[in-house]
Amino acid sequence: MHPRPSWFARFAQKVSHVTGRPNAFILAVAAIVVWAVTGPFFGFSDTWQLVINTATTIITFLMVFVIQNTQIRDTIAMQIKLDELIRVTRTASNKLLDLEELDDRELESLRQTYEKLAQEIPHHGARAGRKPSPGR
Repeated sequence: MHPRPSWFARFAQKVSHVTGRPNAFILAVAAIVVWAVTGPFFGFSDTWQLVINTATTIITFLMVFVIQNTQIRDTIAMQIKLDELIRVTRTASNKLLDLEELDDRELESLRQTYEKLAQEIPHHGARAGRKPSPGR
């Protein structure tokens, strides 16, 4: 059995799940429409504008942390899964297991190496018997 994630991890996953749905988008659009419609009643005052500016700033600020937490967790999980696939593939290079620890120069060098290897593959860029698209 896996240990239970922290309260923040559970909260961030739930918020990301809920806010990533179409209904959350529709609710946000509806809130903006309601705010816009109330403009004439408040004379398009500075306070009326401040309400939407403050609300959106606070929500955006908090969502940055929630989204970042969720993305970090997803990236770590995906990295572990890829590491396992590399580990169990006999012909794979184990030096690829910790690429996230390399600096940008080393990553770029490896990217260029693998790009050259990909160019050596016959029909590189062709899909299911089709000719490669122009410019490749």
